[in-house]
Amino acid sequence: MSSDAVGRTDLACKRDMHMSWARIMTPLSGGEGDKAAVAAGVRLAEPFGAELTGVYTPADVADVMPWMGEGFLGGVQTSALESLKEAAAAGEKHARAAFEATPYAKSRFVSLQTPVWAGLSAESRLSDVVVFTNAPARGRGPLAEAFQQMVADEQRPVLIARENFKVGGPVAVAWDGGKEASRAARLAMPLLEKASKVVILAAPKASSRAFDPTRLQSYYAARGIESEIDTLPDTGDAAPVLLYAAGKAGAEILVAGAFGHPRLQEFIFGGTTRSLLAADQPTLFLSH
Repeated sequence: MSSDAVGRTDLACKRDMHMSWARIMTPLSGGEGDKAAVAAGVRLAEPFGAELTGVYTPADVADVMPWMGEGFLGGVQTSALESLKEAAAAGEKHARAAFEATPYAKSRFVSLQTPVWAGLSAESRLSDVVVFTNAPARGRGPLAEAFQQMVADEQRPVLIARENFKVGGPVAVAWDGGKEASRAARLAMPLLEKASKVVILAAPKASSRAFDPTRLQSYYAARGIESEIDTLPDTGDAAPVLLYAAGKAGAEILVAGAFGHPRLQEFIFGGTTRSLLAADQPTLFLSH
């Protein structure tokens, strides 16, 4: 084999060994929370040299048309629709201003038009991570439905950025051998490659599923990531123990699977996920 061919093979191996993120997306509402969301998006994108896409996600006029149909007079309906369009235009202006207020070289602003949810889905499918702040993740504000759509419908990895979030510090990975937790543990690898310390949090005795945390440790080791294992006590309520263990490890980010099930087109989170979302720290990296 020629030296050029060997070099190309070595390069391919390195690409396979090391993952990265090339596009980070953060939905924007045109409200007060946009500046914090953009700042978090920049802090996640910058260490990877990734593109940051700010996606203005207004209320969709098409969503309100059905209930405005029969009971509204033509003039009233037209006036209401014009008001919605004016609000969307004002929101876009505010969202764009918030996006441009935190300068970042590789940035792109997208304003969604009806059908908004289809556009949001399309943008998310070509993004590596979707960034939110606390309010949407806790079901508050205009982006609450967007958060549920990203986690439940699109099953995109999401980062819920808390205060002082940054990349490069200690990261804890909650793992129980299940599909959701394992998917999150894999998708978070770019974060783990930059982490100063990785701690696997596992409670084998508290799960009905038989699993060995050293399996995940070995998976990471094969990809050049050193990790520690913290075996947690047997408990019925996992969230407080996970949060305590993450705090003890000094973790600035907690990687976890999002648990829940779709019901009546809404995503109902399980108790552990709800408790993690309600906590103020650490930043969460979730995947369903």
